[in-house]
Amino acid sequence: MTYIVDFAGRLKSKSNIGIVVYLIINILIVMWLFQNVLLGLAIYVASLVIALSPIGEWILRVQNGCKPVVRKDHIARLKPLFDEVYTKAKELDPSLPEDVKLFISNDKFPNAFATGRKTICLTKGFLEYDDEEIKATLAHEFGHLSNKDTDLILVVTVGNLIVSLLFILYRFFFLIAAAFVGGATKGLGGFVVSFFVDLILVGMMWLWTKLGTALVMHSSRQNEYQADAFAFKAGYGHKLIKVLDSFNEFEGIHTKGLWANLMSSHPEPDIRIAKLQELMDQLEEESSALIVKSTEKAEIL
Repeated sequence: MTYIVDFAGRLKSKSNIGIVVYLIINILIVMWLFQNVLLGLAIYVASLVIALSPIGEWILRVQNGCKPVVRKDHIARLKPLFDEVYTKAKELDPSLPEDVKLFISNDKFPNAFATGRKTICLTKGFLEYDDEEIKATLAHEFGHLSNKDTDLILVVTVGNLIVSLLFILYRFFFLIAAAFVGGATKGLGGFVVSFFVDLILVGMMWLWTKLGTALVMHSSRQNEYQADAFAFKAGYGHKLIKVLDSFNEFEGIHTKGLWANLMSSHPEPDIRIAKLQELMDQLEEESSALIVKSTEKAEIL
């Protein structure tokens, strides 16, 4: 429950205004679908609770083909990298959960995402990168977990999926009951027509979910800069720049599902690199200032 309260509090951010409007319209749509204000509201709130739970994380992992790392060669390589970055991330943010886990997807394009509170997923495309580049990528994803910006996608994709499934079940049993009450012959035609109408409504809900996902990804651009800054503070700035630079090679190459949304909605790699370079310049200036101050103090002594 505390996590849900925290989530509601984070919606106050100006960058999430579009998401708030989307969620409000979502509630109205669900009320209309179920033709009952209280029932629709109860179902939508329940869908949000489930989406923000470990069940929601599991559903999103399944949807995107993220599975536990089981191959011995993958474990031998990735576990030490993951553990090293995890330790540094915990030093920067002790509030990170103790049981964040790494998953892997068969997607051949290099990509990664963090979701919920305890999930980081890499694609097998990242196995082509060197260890330091993988660590930089993991540090970026831990940055998302630290900033707690990983739950909006759960609310939209998983929450709407649950609502759609419940609507199908609700209407299915309702129509069966109506068919029996109205008579087998008379009720069957109405059942078939209503069933196809319901399928169209579910299809429209699917399209609406796509819009919501796009809104989440658009509002998450600032979150990418913050996660990059977290990786920089953890000591992986130079390698993260190298990773981002490699993404320019994949411009115009299409992926699918959430991976496609991630690639299309992120700020351009060069813009992210420029911001990281600014952080590096700032650190260098601060270091130079400290050296000058120390020198002046030594001269006085």
